[in-house]
Amino acid sequence: MTTTSNAVDHHDDHHHEHEAHMAEIGNFGFWLYILSDCLLFATLFATFAVMSQSFAGAITPGELIDINLLAVQTAALLLSSFTFGVAMLAAHKKNMFQLWLWMVITGLLGFAFLAMEIYEFNHFAHEGATPQVSGYWSSFFALVGTHGLHVTAGLIWMVVLFFHFRRDGFSSSNMQRLSYLSLFWHFLDIIWICVFSFVYLRGLM
Repeated sequence: MTTTSNAVDHHDDHHHEHEAHMAEIGNFGFWLYILSDCLLFATLFATFAVMSQSFAGAITPGELIDINLLAVQTAALLLSSFTFGVAMLAAHKKNMFQLWLWMVITGLLGFAFLAMEIYEFNHFAHEGATPQVSGYWSSFFALVGTHGLHVTAGLIWMVVLFFHFRRDGFSSSNMQRLSYLSLFWHFLDIIWICVFSFVYLRGLM
């Protein structure tokens, strides 16, 4: 009996050690990804800084940027960061209904942000501001569009997590995945604040 109990305890200890090891690998991989994304956006910001006066006779951003739309768009993304925080609190309380209520709200806000960005891009293109017309607009669409693609990836990630939680509930792996997505989403908010300040506000000056 004692031998069997010791074997079970040893197996449990080995299982927990394996989970801890995999969590460490996951943490390292996630932060490595975030650092690589920082380098990506730093490169795009640097490119935009170099091209910020290269209009080549094309239309300028001050003629196109709608500050009211921009304010609503920014508010939607920043508010989604708050609602994600509330969802995380619900997850730690293991309240599935509250978790997905706030995650759905977060997703809707993220989708609204993307819808406004697509509308803005379409409006700019209709007015003749496309990536082909000047260095400024090439770097603008590359930077803002890359951020938009990241928001899209975050929304897809939310949908995938829904199925993970539906299958496995509040498992340690799912909680880890949710915390990664939370950090990723907040990271996108920080990048957007930089885009808002460095690209849009500067373009209005």
